[in-house]
Amino acid sequence: MHAWPASEVPALPGQGRDLRIHDTATGGLVTLDPGPVARIYVCGITPYDATHLGHAATYNAFDLVQRVWLDTKRQVHYVQNVTDVDDPLLERAERDNVDWVALAEKETALFREDMTALRMLPPRHYIGAVEAIPGIVPLVERLREAGAAYELDDDIYFSVESDPHFGQVSHLDAAAMRLLSAERGGDPDRPGKKNPLDPMLWMAARPGEPSWDGGSLGRGRPGWHIECVAIALDHLGMGFDVQGGGSDLAFPHHEMGASHAQVLTGEFPMAKAYVHAGMVALHGEKMSKSKGNLVFVSQLRRDGVDPAAIRLALLAHHYRADWEYTDDVLRDAVARLDRWRAAVSRPDGPPAEALVEEIRDALANDLDAPTALAAVDRWAAAQQEHGGTDIGAPGVVSRAVDALLGVAL
Repeated sequence: MHAWPASEVPALPGQGRDLRIHDTATGGLVTLDPGPVARIYVCGITPYDATHLGHAATYNAFDLVQRVWLDTKRQVHYVQNVTDVDDPLLERAERDNVDWVALAEKETALFREDMTALRMLPPRHYIGAVEAIPGIVPLVERLREAGAAYELDDDIYFSVESDPHFGQVSHLDAAAMRLLSAERGGDPDRPGKKNPLDPMLWMAARPGEPSWDGGSLGRGRPGWHIECVAIALDHLGMGFDVQGGGSDLAFPHHEMGASHAQVLTGEFPMAKAYVHAGMVALHGEKMSKSKGNLVFVSQLRRDGVDPAAIRLALLAHHYRADWEYTDDVLRDAVARLDRWRAAVSRPDGPPAEALVEEIRDALANDLDAPTALAAVDRWAAAQQEHGGTDIGAPGVVSRAVDALLGVAL
């Protein structure tokens, strides 16, 4: 599966700061010190509907992580998956009487278009669940051989008790885990499981549903968590720098994935930091495909909204904060974009070197984009009120905003 084209990231004078970011597993800020190549895995979409602003906010956060790393002169090895076979996709295809493969391909293509428009840097490896199946099957077999997996009516489950570190990503109690498992794709009430929290590794073939040859596992399809583990281990290995996604992935998805990987490799932890973006709400409730309270990036674009304004609307909120989308949020972003473009359209202006450092400092401090935006606002206001004599300063600002914030002026 191919990703989307990369926008050029301007090179800036000087060098960026190492990133301090909130790690869910430790509950505090950690300073990331990757080697020459920083490694990041971000969980991708299940392509049964278009990209909404909640998706965009999550991918914007991890785009900022990449930009901070690139500014430190590191390379970035970014991997993202596409869960192109799963119950929600199959249910949507059946509801709409369309082929599930065609639906997945259509929505994945639209996601690429949205990411391109928003200037999100693409992953080096963009891998679908279906194409990952040949690498998933051996992992499930290894877990079964190690006694960390068991069969239940031909389905195969992972035993969470096989990982002594289980629970160290989300730090939730058993009651909260069971509740979230039921809400987020698990089946804690299924009779016969050793532990209600045990997640499925391999689902045996069901009538009328797609299935693949699983060798000794029989025909079926993979569970959600082992999909990401197989892709991450194949392309990044253990101990990569950041495992990212929305806050709703901390449990069960990232918790279970970490346990799968740790049992498979005997190493701990799977990732050096587990980083989670906040949720975006509409009309008082989290944007959700199941609820249908969505604002789609593609629809905003069709309505003539500049993608740079959409990006500024996202950047106006700290990545870890839960926030609510309103028309005012977008109006403010459009107005900010107009002010910034007017400010950089002049041939000279106030000195910009200090502004570049302010943006760097803000982003290195747990991706504090709102503080970075406020710094650019101050420069733009000074440009409007007093102008300046620094030839080329507007160009420096334009390149810095593009390189560090992903906004093309």
